[in-house]
Amino acid sequence: MSPQRSLPSPAPSLTTATATVTVFASPESWIESDAVRQCHQVAALDGMRHVAAMPDLHPGKGAPIGAAMASTVLYPHLVGSDIGCGIAVFPIGLKRAVPERIAARFPDLDRSPDPDDPAWAVAPGGPPAGHVEGRGTVGRGNHFVELARIDTVLAADHADRLGLAAGDLVLIVHSGSRGLGERILRAHTGAHGAGPAPDPAGYLARHDEAVRWGALNRRMLAARVAHALGAAPTEPVIDQCHNLVEVRDGGYLHRKGAAPGDGRDVLVAGTRGTPSYLVAGHAGPTANHSVAHGAGRKMSRADALRRGRAKHTVAQLRRTPVGSVVVCGDRQLLFEEAPTAYKRIEQVVADLVAHDLATPVASTVPLVTYKTPDPGPTHRDGRRRGRE
Repeated sequence: MSPQRSLPSPAPSLTTATATVTVFASPESWIESDAVRQCHQVAALDGMRHVAAMPDLHPGKGAPIGAAMASTVLYPHLVGSDIGCGIAVFPIGLKRAVPERIAARFPDLDRSPDPDDPAWAVAPGGPPAGHVEGRGTVGRGNHFVELARIDTVLAADHADRLGLAAGDLVLIVHSGSRGLGERILRAHTGAHGAGPAPDPAGYLARHDEAVRWGALNRRMLAARVAHALGAAPTEPVIDQCHNLVEVRDGGYLHRKGAAPGDGRDVLVAGTRGTPSYLVAGHAGPTANHSVAHGAGRKMSRADALRRGRAKHTVAQLRRTPVGSVVVCGDRQLLFEEAPTAYKRIEQVVADLVAHDLATPVASTVPLVTYKTPDPGPTHRDGRRRGRE
């Protein structure tokens, strides 16, 4: 849901002093100098107040990823093109979860569901902004749908509050607005480049539709997988967007790869072959009320592809060290998204704890991670043949 709007006064046109930059990472953390440099470039923008960099910080296109940036001026490029991208966690009731069998039953989440698919019931009515392309699909890059098991409960009171216990199964869905956010950003940059939004209220109205679109799409994805696995769809216990702008404290709080951490529960995503962590965020103003959203890349995609091909086989990347199965028919993406391309999730979470930004609630271990469909014949309902 989008926050209620209370628009600040028009932004000043004069250049202000460089904003402060705080990096919430320990000396043991992997933080690229290019990412820190991007933070200081953002801090020099007109109206910028404070840049808070999370321990998963890494360079992005035009702005750092893993940062929360507070300003009196609204800059669409600081949110980026995948407005509304976020991670949701859905409980799922399954009697047995054998990874190989479950993997074979995942639907093709690269194509939209058929008109009679029961998953449409979780997103009634017309789509936000009338955007019909890509509904019910996951997208590429670091997006995924994962069946995971709650492994270790680290804070029983918070886990009880969420209704989760060790051994429970959950669906973790990481996806965004599937082209709608890109369309919104392209319309702005085509006229104004990386400059501020001349009509903040107009941008925010379109932005809010993309945020709502992403949340509805995560529900559809979870429902599609639940139905395919013979389970009933559920409501998410966590759903936090990490690419958005929030009107706060008389200004604009831009988040690009940073999750709201002011009293919110967040899934900090690990990799296909490592745990993820549910955390209870309690970040304050020095962190721009934000926490990390994942492990964060430590290699570019080109480097991960080059190094991965020299170090791993496709079979090794399809079956991870924790025993989980990765469904991914795109071999290049397998290498680009290899666990070794990311930072250590344990260090990221430790940094959140050390800076008093979050309390770990529970760890999750992947069983099946869907990236793209495997090639081969499929059933009429979109499931792959030959692996059941």
